[in-house]
Amino acid sequence: MKGVVLDDVALLMAESDTVATAIDDLDDGRRIAGEGRDLSLSEDVPFGHKIALVAHDPGDEVRKYGEVIGRATDPIAPGEWVHTHNCESTRGRGDLAAAGEEVAE
Repeated sequence: MKGVVLDDVALLMAESDTVATAIDDLDDGRRIAGEGRDLSLSEDVPFGHKIALVAHDPGDEVRKYGEVIGRATDPIAPGEWVHTHNCESTRGRGDLAAAGEEVAE
């Protein structure tokens, strides 16, 4: 398997990623350690969803698979659930490309 499993509950695909993927339903307050990281979840994170490993300000790139997959729309603290309420996808966004903005392919 590629990537690194953090504390048996989250998958980090690339060292440069700013999020990891929950490989189980995770409860608020769950601590995750590994690969020099130690954070506590600030809310429940469903299986398959993203967990912030670092702080993101609005407009910051969200990286997964070693690639930019989106941008933060709101402040995101380490340990928060990253989803459509605080992140927008930049993948396949022809509207952004037409406006001259950088988009992920």
